[in-house]
Order: sequence, then C-alpha cells, then structure tokens
Amino acid sequence: MAREVEHTDDGRWIVVDGRRWRTADPALPAEVRSRLLHHLGVARSAVRTSRGDDAAVAAARARVQLAKTGLGERGPAWWDQDDDERRARWEAALRELDP
Repeated sequence: MAREVEHTDDGRWIVVDGRRWRTADPALPAEVRSRLLHHLGVARSAVRTSRGDDAAVAAARARVQLAKTGLGERGPAWWDQDDDERRARWEAALRELDP
C-alpha cells in the first residue's frame, strides 16, 4: 500500500501521512541527486544492520545526516541559499561521502 504524498504549493515540502518533510533541492543535477540518494540508501542500510555496535550505528547515522544535508533536506534551507552556497553544500557532502 503506497502512501499518499502531497506537495505544498511553494514546492518546498511534501506531506506524508499528515507530516511535513522538506523536499530535496530542485537545483541538484540528476547525477548529483543519484549519487547522494545512493549514499543515503547505503547509510540507512548500515544503520539497520549495525544494531548492537554503537560506533557503527553512530557512523552510519552521521552518513545519513551528511547525505540528507547534501540533498538539501537538512541544514540551512536550500531556498535561503544562493546558487553558489547550494553547489558548495552538495559538493562538500559528496567530498566526504565518496571514497
């Protein structure tokens, strides 16, 4: 059963089950979005599989935070940043996430 997702009129938020979530930065190039989503998925998987190892869970959660920040879903609101700040945000995240 798929959840119903609605978007706010300003495009900054989605609403899932009555809860508002920030959308990813629409200025992200497709290749950058894809890389960040890949890192996010790997990090979320690591959170699930690292239960019982506090250090591994903390490291995986830090990677989730970094990927979501790169996507613009956390940290400073992407709509309050200029183009250079937005690019710097996702480039910094990828520098830390890519091996």
